[in-house]
Amino acid sequence: MAEPTNTPMPTAPPTPRSTSPAPGALRPSSISSGSTLSPPKPILTPSISLSSPGAPLKLGNKPVVLHIGDPVKYNPKTYTEFAAQFDVVRPSADERQRPAFIQALREKRWGDFSAILRPFWGTGGEMGNWDSELISLLPDSVKVFASAGAGFDWADTKLLGERGITYCNGGLAAADAVSDFAVAMIISTFRVLPYCVASASEPTAFRDCHGSATALSHNLRGSTLGLVGLGNIGQQIAHKCGAAFGMNIVYYDVERKPAPVETHLRARYRDSLEQLIRESDCVVLCTPAAAGRIIDAKSLAWFRPGARLVNVARGSLVDEEAVAEALEQKQLSGVALDVHADEPNVHPRLLAFAERNALLTCHNAGGTVETHIGFEELAMRNIMAVLAGSQAITPVNLQWLKS
Repeated sequence: MAEPTNTPMPTAPPTPRSTSPAPGALRPSSISSGSTLSPPKPILTPSISLSSPGAPLKLGNKPVVLHIGDPVKYNPKTYTEFAAQFDVVRPSADERQRPAFIQALREKRWGDFSAILRPFWGTGGEMGNWDSELISLLPDSVKVFASAGAGFDWADTKLLGERGITYCNGGLAAADAVSDFAVAMIISTFRVLPYCVASASEPTAFRDCHGSATALSHNLRGSTLGLVGLGNIGQQIAHKCGAAFGMNIVYYDVERKPAPVETHLRARYRDSLEQLIRESDCVVLCTPAAAGRIIDAKSLAWFRPGARLVNVARGSLVDEEAVAEALEQKQLSGVALDVHADEPNVHPRLLAFAERNALLTCHNAGGTVETHIGFEELAMRNIMAVLAGSQAITPVNLQWLKS
């Protein structure tokens, strides 16, 4: 999912995957307009800001929500409902810089707020990682932190849970976009699309590619797709590749999915990463960063000669030097990487394959208008649910939540 440049890349302490949506929760079709072809015009969302940075906040009797980042843009109806229930306080961009933000929390500038809302990826991360330094300064009144984005390696969700704070991500809103992008990346590895695209700009290269790409290309039908992670995104990839392309689906996860899910997706469980990799023609990473570096020299040796690797999860999952070596030795026939270990820098050895058998993109998988519409909607709905005493829609840290 697309990260903002102001969100730190180093990971917080290990965190678990997002839980599936609660029964009756919003589905992707209900949190995006579906018919929106271009971004709606931004709406003006009233919020309270402080003209005097050290002044204590004085509000009415409604719960206070600390809104970090840009104003809500795409969901005016939901925001009207949201603002009717809460007093929304939105710190300025200067106040969101880490030193100023810490000072404001220490002096309780925003009072005893009940929730934190971050509806966008592009802003709201100016204060950096939500680690013990920030979390220890939160008032005891905070019950929920709802943020855009599928990944949450920038927030210590375990510590939040131990403080009694439910953390909710936006993974459900991103599932369509990320899975669509993953399908395109899978196709690129079977059909050597980087080579085909790069060769189209020059006649001699065009003719050479027209003649030689066939021997490097394969159909997807009948091939085995191995998914590392079968959460919301993994399930959509499985459905799309199984139903549309006739691929055989196997998966590995920290927890096996219920039989009805496996039956619906025609997905077979493998109880180790090694077993999954050895069986797969293409391996797709769609698991949280907490899994650690799972693709390294050791695990790359498990790949069938000529197999493929796709990563739409986190760059930290992959030893990129080892992947470049596997491409050079032809252990891998192709890779497609949307995420990278040192963003915005792409590993130089991988760049050498960019016009041949490596599709390298810029953390774009979740970046669509519809995803951002859903991020906003989910973040507000999660807060409204929790503060009303109901179940969160997309919680990720319930196992650590202090009762």
